[in-house]
Amino acid sequence: MGKFFDHINPHQQEFIVKQKMFFVATAPLAIDGHINLSPKGIDSFRVLSERQVAYMDIIGSGNETSAHLLDNGRITIMFCAYDGPPNILRLYGTGRTLLPGDSGWDQLSAHFELQLATRQIILADIDMVQTSCGFSVPLYEYMGERDHAIKWANAKGADGLEAYKKEKNRVSMDGLPTAMFDRY
Repeated sequence: MGKFFDHINPHQQEFIVKQKMFFVATAPLAIDGHINLSPKGIDSFRVLSERQVAYMDIIGSGNETSAHLLDNGRITIMFCAYDGPPNILRLYGTGRTLLPGDSGWDQLSAHFELQLATRQIILADIDMVQTSCGFSVPLYEYMGERDHAIKWANAKGADGLEAYKKEKNRVSMDGLPTAMFDRY
């Protein structure tokens, strides 16, 4: 079952900072809605305090996280050790989406190296932290970041990305509005 904590302690923060990949899980309240689980990387995660985290989100083919956070706010973020001692760390909490131009965007975005492909920042208030063994997580060697998203965004250009977000990022696969819904 693991150990539970009510905040991120310094040892856990040190573990988070060393990880090259994390996973974000959200779900709508509707029983027939689809659960979303997304891998993330590119040095996009920040621990802001012992109870608050944020990550820079890159434009993708869907925007399920934003829709689910607007629907109910629930979010789980998971980190796994792929080298060194085995460990899994989960952050449970409530989140919200910040878009460029929103109140707090300038202050929060200063924590990241924004990309042309940056779509939004997800801010989460953490109410529970869980660690577990991770004994069955395989060992992997980190070889570097993929540059596909950055190349894709650069090829589309700012206007092309705006059109893409309007077409693909306004509603979830279940038809729920995202934070971008009223912007486009």
